[in-house]
Amino acid sequence: MKKFLILTMAFSLFGCAEMQQVMNQFPQTDGTGLLNISGGLKEALNNGISKQVTKLTATDGFYKNEAVKILLPEELRKVDAGLRSIGLSSLADEGLRVLNRAAEEAVKEATPIFVDAVTNMSFADARGILMGNESAATSYLQNSTSTALYGKFNPVIKNSFTKVGADKVWTNIITKYNSIPLVNKVNPDLTDYVTNQALNGVFKMVAVEEKNIRTNLSSRTSVLLQRVFALQDKKM
Repeated sequence: MKKFLILTMAFSLFGCAEMQQVMNQFPQTDGTGLLNISGGLKEALNNGISKQVTKLTATDGFYKNEAVKILLPEELRKVDAGLRSIGLSSLADEGLRVLNRAAEEAVKEATPIFVDAVTNMSFADARGILMGNESAATSYLQNSTSTALYGKFNPVIKNSFTKVGADKVWTNIITKYNSIPLVNKVNPDLTDYVTNQALNGVFKMVAVEEKNIRTNLSSRTSVLLQRVFALQDKKM
């Protein structure tokens, strides 16, 4: 009777043909007779965080990575051009560099937030993510955690601005730019901007690892990853 109830539940979730594949071909289970799909997806996301996001915490992790480098917002491009026009190119360069330094510094402190967020993935979400596109797990993480992560990440960025000296550099930049005759004065919220850009960079790097695991067999570095993502392979 117990086995019958388990199989009934499994077939309702996956469909007869798919569930039979799982039961027959993937003997490693989560203790209920079902393949631990959510566990495999969590492992994939944790790999993305540990292998890829940590790269962002190194010096130039953002600044010299063209995929995630934080560029100036449109409002500040005229500031950059204005400074260079009056011979302050080195100050303009420093302004861009310290924005990226703040993001690099912040990710060091914020990584545990992302690790904790992965645990919120439910079994019900797992199958759709597994059978989704090459960044479905990353998109799930982004959609389900971005608001909460922003609230935690923003003060970290603000503190990082002070730690790396970005606040002083940009106070100097804005003061000098606003003193140029006839320019429209600016007062950008750089903390908000860098927070959003840093979050985008983190999710981009998680997506890199997810794609590796989905498309490259050698990136499936555990038995669980191999068995869970083999199911994904069969849909293709």
